[in-house]
Amino acid sequence: MLLRRGGRRGFLRRSVFVGALAGMLLVAPAPGVAAVPGPLEINVTQIGTPGANGWYRGNVTVTWVVTGATWSDPQGCAIRTLVTDTPGTKITCSARNDDLGEELSKSVTIKLDKTAPSAAAVPDRPPDANGWYNRLLSVTSVGTDPTSGIESCSSATYAGPDNPAAVIVGACRDVAGNMAGTALPFKYDATAPSVFAVTAVHGNRSAQISWRKSSDTKFIEVFRTPGRKGQGESGIYRGSATGVKDTGLVVGRKYEYRVVAFDEAANRAEQKLNFVATGALLNPTPGLRLTSKSPPTLVWAPARKATYYNLQLIRGRKVLSAWPARPSFRLRRTWLYNGRRYRLEPGVYRWYVWPGYGRISAARFGRPLGSSTFVVTK
Repeated sequence: MLLRRGGRRGFLRRSVFVGALAGMLLVAPAPGVAAVPGPLEINVTQIGTPGANGWYRGNVTVTWVVTGATWSDPQGCAIRTLVTDTPGTKITCSARNDDLGEELSKSVTIKLDKTAPSAAAVPDRPPDANGWYNRLLSVTSVGTDPTSGIESCSSATYAGPDNPAAVIVGACRDVAGNMAGTALPFKYDATAPSVFAVTAVHGNRSAQISWRKSSDTKFIEVFRTPGRKGQGESGIYRGSATGVKDTGLVVGRKYEYRVVAFDEAANRAEQKLNFVATGALLNPTPGLRLTSKSPPTLVWAPARKATYYNLQLIRGRKVLSAWPARPSFRLRRTWLYNGRRYRLEPGVYRWYVWPGYGRISAARFGRPLGSSTFVVTK
C-alpha cells in the first residue's frame, strides 16, 4: 500500500495480517514496523478429553499457529475437530517463508477411542447340577475393543456363602482407559443336606428302612450290600419318601444299607446301617451275643388267625416251653419248666415257634414259623 505524507512521497511497506485463514492463526509485524525476516514457526494446540497411553477419550480439536516474517501457501492448517474413533489420524500443517526461502511442515497423530470395550464374564465351567454351582467358582472377564485394544480384564473367585442369587462383578479396560463392567449372576450351594435317624425294623426276610431328612433334600437313594442277583451293591430305592421296604433277604446274612441324600445342587450326605436279616423270628437277630444279666425279649412275626403260639427253647435239650397269646415272650434270668428251675447260663440257645389255633387244649398247630439262635456269654 502507498501512503503520501507532508508533501513528500514515501513508501511505507506495512504488512499487517491478523486473523484466521481457514482456521489458522497467523501472527504478523506490528503496524508501522518494517517486517524483519525471521524463521518460520508452526505450533499446534490439541484440546480434548485425555485418556491413557497417549489416547483421547473425547472429541479432539486441533489448532495451528504459524508465525514468520513472510509466509505463503499454508496447507492443512485449518482448525479441525475429530469426533470419530481412530487408531491414529495424522494431520499436517505446511507453510513457506518467502524471505528465507524455506519450507516447514509439522504433523501430529491423534488417537481417539470414545467407545467402551465389549466385555462379558465367563465362568470356568458350566453349572455343576441343575443350574447350581456347588464348589469354588472362578470367573474371568473377557473383552474386545476394535480401536485401542484391551489392556486388562479382571478375574475373581467365589466360594460362598450359599446364595440362590449370587453375583460376581468384574471389568475390562481398553488401552485408551475406557472401562466396561461385567456381571455373572448364578446360584451357589456348597452345603450338603442332612439325613439322620436311620433305622431298620426286622421283618420276615425283609427290612423296613426309615430315615429323616432336611428340608433342602431333593431325593434319597438307598443302596444295599450285598446286592441283588449276586451284585456287590444294588440300588433299591430312589425318591423323596422317608422309608422303603427291602424284601427277599437271606436269613442270618449281614447287610449294609447306605442312605444317601441329595439336594438340588447335587450336594450329598450319607448314613450307613448294618443289618442282620431274620425270618419270621425277628428278635434277637440270629447269632446275637448277650449277657445273662440282659435277658432278651423273643419276638416273632404274627401268624394270620393264630390264637396263641408255642415257644420252645433248646440248650442242648429243651429247657423251656411256653404258650404266649401274643407274638413275643420276655425271657427271664431264671424260670421253671417241668418242675425244674433253669438259669440263663452261658451257651448257645436255639428257639422255635409254632402258631396255634383255637383252644390250647385242642393242640392244633400250624407249620413252624422258623427257628433262630442267640448266644449268652458270661
